[in-house]
Amino acid sequence: MRLGLFGGSFDPIHMGHLLAASEAVEALGLDRVLFVTAAYPPHKTPVAPPEDRHAMVLLATLEDPRFEASRLELDRPGPSYTVDTLRSARGLYPGADLFFITGADAYRDLLSWKEGGRLSEYAQLVAVSRPGYPRPTLPVPVLWLEVPEYGVSSSLIRERLKRGKSVRYLVPPLVEVYLEKQGLYRVP
Repeated sequence: MRLGLFGGSFDPIHMGHLLAASEAVEALGLDRVLFVTAAYPPHKTPVAPPEDRHAMVLLATLEDPRFEASRLELDRPGPSYTVDTLRSARGLYPGADLFFITGADAYRDLLSWKEGGRLSEYAQLVAVSRPGYPRPTLPVPVLWLEVPEYGVSSSLIRERLKRGKSVRYLVPPLVEVYLEKQGLYRVP
């Protein structure tokens, strides 16, 4: 099995994430992609609580049988370290070829991650292209995945919601409904 682990805070998940995962499936011949919501990422503080972000990932991935929402980091206490996630995945999926997928922007700080220089021992690292972020130059092997530019980011969505603007066509329809019902990212 060729298994992708797409890591991120998904604050919130958007169509760019789904496009990147779909491109990874095709380019890398993946059987499945697990969307691993970072419960408590050590390099940033998400706005929405972990369970809300996971719920949106679950809703966003429902319709694509290649995708699955994972609780690998949500059910583990403490900071969400990628190395711990990859070690857990190794145990859960013995014999699988693992691919850790995240945005090129995140890889800029790879060496500041817990055991960042050792991550390639557990999985093939895959950097997804993002507008405005060049290909990272790192001392560990990272596969570069060029995806079609989709000028959306979680920060753009949060800003639009804060200003009362629509996020239709930027997030999956079920995520849009969830955001509306929960009132996430809106100013009270």
